Amino acid sequence: MTDINLATLQHAADGISSFDEAGFLQFGAQAKQLGFDEVLVRRWDPGVFLDTHSHSFAVQALVVEGRMWLGLNDTVCELEAGSKFALDAEMPHTERYGPDGAVFWVARLNLRH
Repeated sequence: MTDINLATLQHAADGISSFDEAGFLQFGAQAKQLGFDEVLVRRWDPGVFLDTHSHSFAVQALVVEGRMWLGLNDTVCELEAGSKFALDAEMPHTERYGPDGAVFWVARLNLRH
């Protein structure tokens, strides 16, 4: 299993100023350099709410359209285009997407046993 501490890493979104194809390619290249093994675009419909859940992969992400709210423990953070976030694998959280939905780029580090 790969052991990674996201708090000590650079973020795959560092230095990205455009949310076009060139920006996505830069995000992907930086994610791969940081050791992430999967990069994708996630699109969410307006008003979607995902109750407390976790993932088997670590994540670094950049919101590129719309708005979302990410809940961790007792804190909810509002994120809009240009906001970046990171989650360790198995970290419980909630997600809520705004009235226009949201699009974000995601770098994943899948756990290997």
